[in-house]
Amino acid sequence: MPPTAPEAAAPARLLVVCTGNAARSVMAGYMLGHLAVERGRPLEVVTAGTHAVEGQVMSLRTRAALAAFPELAGAPVGAHRSRQLVPADLDRATLVVAMEADHVRFVRRHHPEAAGRTATLRRLAADLAPGRWPLAERVAALALADVAVDPSEDVADPAGHEEDVYVACARELFGLCAELVERL
Repeated sequence: MPPTAPEAAAPARLLVVCTGNAARSVMAGYMLGHLAVERGRPLEVVTAGTHAVEGQVMSLRTRAALAAFPELAGAPVGAHRSRQLVPADLDRATLVVAMEADHVRFVRRHHPEAAGRTATLRRLAADLAPGRWPLAERVAALALADVAVDPSEDVADPAGHEEDVYVACARELFGLCAELVERL
């Protein structure tokens, strides 16, 4: 079914999910927000974890990885506190952006009503059709609830590694986030 009308200026709501809401989802959330503003795309970004410890501050390694991007200077990184994924987050999200296949499977198992709006960042950066049509319609066209997910879609978790691994993860995320924002 073709889209019915160009999307209005209402911001899309992205929910970015990783395991602990301490590294990947946090970095991607800041990057998506920054890139959306830079490119004039209305976007609300919320982050959460599938197995988060509520209220944890951002790690020093995650901060260092974000600091490697001059364009993110001034991001309010000190304000971040980890959050557990809750049904209300999923209800409000236009799109759920997962960092790995296991996160997609988690949403499918525990929140099947959101399965059709959930995919990995890597898949969305490659497969989401760009355009002015409503994001919800373009997401629905992907039939995400039925798409097989694979570990090759994962952005590797830097947790437990040294700062250089966090920075490498951030670089990978930045490229994927830039591509996704272009498609939104």
